[in-house]
Amino acid sequence: MTDIVVTRWWLVRHAPVVGTHGRVYGQMDVDCDVSDTASLKGLAARMPDDALWFATPLSRTQRTAQALAEQIRAAGRPAPPPPVVEPGFIEQSFGEWQGRTYREIGAFGQNEAAHRFWLAPAVETPPGGESFAMVVARVSGALATLTTRHRGRDIVLVSHGGTIRAAIAHALAIAPESALSLSVDTLSLSRIDHVDGPGKGHDWRVGLVNWPAP
Repeated sequence: MTDIVVTRWWLVRHAPVVGTHGRVYGQMDVDCDVSDTASLKGLAARMPDDALWFATPLSRTQRTAQALAEQIRAAGRPAPPPPVVEPGFIEQSFGEWQGRTYREIGAFGQNEAAHRFWLAPAVETPPGGESFAMVVARVSGALATLTTRHRGRDIVLVSHGGTIRAAIAHALAIAPESALSLSVDTLSLSRIDHVDGPGKGHDWRVGLVNWPAP
């Protein structure tokens, strides 16, 4: 008889960004503030030992992963490995809108095409970018690949608000538009589990969404 195997994904959104001055940043490599030691310490306490760690190519996720690792070591626990960089979980690309203010791209109605994006962002695509529905498809593929490769492991992923919403949408099998109602704050923890075993098929369940660091 085959045992049930659970692969647990611990989804952490990076620390707050700085220096964007109200501009859309998406896949821009902006800095983040990792000075909130209390929140990082509380979040690090929730991270499992002996986990695989992943981050995205953007430095704000890698800096956050490093800050969490420092808190884990400071607590006398085994240091996690350096995060593996996984492009499949990078934030949504806003194309030509990146680096521009919401008003400049017409988020308040000056530009009809842009305005439709903000009213129905799951299906609209900014010029040269990707829609949120595309992000869900991209993240779903990355989840499937890494879950198969690391079946039964704990996986910590330090990522972005958009890609964490996409992962939860995949786990719940909900429409991308519905997932945009989810709050995913900086330095929050969400968790999705993949359950594989007799009578289970290949099922996902959601354990946590947007748990704040204590």
